[in-house]
Amino acid sequence: MRERPVRWAETARVDLEGIVDFIAEDSVENAVAVLERLEERAEALRIAAERGRVVPELQAVDVLQYRELIERPWRIIYRIEPDQVVVLAVLDGRRHLGSLLLERLVRD
Repeated sequence: MRERPVRWAETARVDLEGIVDFIAEDSVENAVAVLERLEERAEALRIAAERGRVVPELQAVDVLQYRELIERPWRIIYRIEPDQVVVLAVLDGRRHLGSLLLERLVRD
């Protein structure tokens, strides 16, 4: 295990902001707690990026470079690079990954 800095892709930051904004409509305190929880979970990848599993839906089609950590109900999707870990998305684990990716492609 080697230490690598964790970088957030813009799309992952947008995901995180959307989650926090949605929760803040009911409770700013809960929104801050969720933000801290997700950021801390992702930051833990600095030391052991390999701890996450390969994303099962992608593994089924032989796409193996994307991994995930679960922080219920969210999925933190990331990629390990030689000199860093890149958080690519924070998705609602209760939703079908294919639907989420399709929405993202249509939106962008």
